[in-house]
Formats: sequence, C-alpha cells, structure tokens
Amino acid sequence: MAELDETDVRVVDELRRNSRISMRALAAALHISRANVYTRVARLERDGVITGYTAVVDPQRYGHALSAYVYLKVQQQSWKRLQDRLLDIPDVDHAAFISGEHDIVLLVRTRDAATLRDLVLTRLQGMPEVVSTQTVLIFDEITPASRPSRTPPAQAGAPQGNA
Repeated sequence: MAELDETDVRVVDELRRNSRISMRALAAALHISRANVYTRVARLERDGVITGYTAVVDPQRYGHALSAYVYLKVQQQSWKRLQDRLLDIPDVDHAAFISGEHDIVLLVRTRDAATLRDLVLTRLQGMPEVVSTQTVLIFDEITPASRPSRTPPAQAGAPQGNA
C-alpha cells in the first residue's frame, strides 16, 4: 500500500470531486505550488493510487431508471470463468466476489423492470454456473461526492491520539 500524507489525500479527494480540474486550480485549492501538484499527481499515478479518470454519469438521465443489486450463488471454482462474461453484460455496472451467504454481488442498471427481469431470469439464471439469484432494488443512492473527505490512515508505529 502506498504511503499517503495529508496533502496526498487532499489531492485525491479534489480529483475525485472533479477529475477535470486543472493543475493550476488544484494547486490553488490546496494552497500548494503547481510543481508540487504535478509531482504528487505523477507519483500517485505511478504508484497506482490514481488508476484513471472518468465521467460520473447520472444513471436515470442516461436511460437506466432502475438499479438493483443481484446476489449470485455459483458453483464452486466458477468465479474466474464467470467474471469476464458478467462484465460483458452491458447492464452490469460492477461485480464483486464476496464472502457470506452469496458468492457474487452485481450492481446492475437497467432501463425498466422488464429489462431487469430478462437480465436475471434469462441471462444470469441461464448461466450453468449460477445456482441461484436474489435481487434487491435500489430506491435511492448516496453519491461519493456527498461523502466527507477521509483522513489518511494512521502510519504504523505513529503515536495515536493524546496519551
């Protein structure tokens, strides 16, 4: 894991809020020099902390009015065979191999209930590795932009609090 100081965290937080911000504006927002911003962003990219830049899309305005989590129970040892096929489904926004009662959770975004029904009953349940599914509708979402900035993790061996 890359070691991040408070300024690194602030750089990442600003870029997560607005990945299109100029280096000049980023430096001004953080009250550091442009050279410092360029150096930090380059290091964060090189170290794999920043892995890319993307547009954040409103699913409803993009035509995906219905979002759901679909939990899958699958045959043992089938995750690696399934992962590429699951991500090839356009309505699958995210897939994760999880612990607990289910094996995989999918975040899916579809046009409507009929499209979701077809996705679950035909495409997913039609895969031989899928043993069962459970679908949970999403009524509202909290976006990452509404989340407060995180604080950097405590460094190993660093003093914690006031002793």
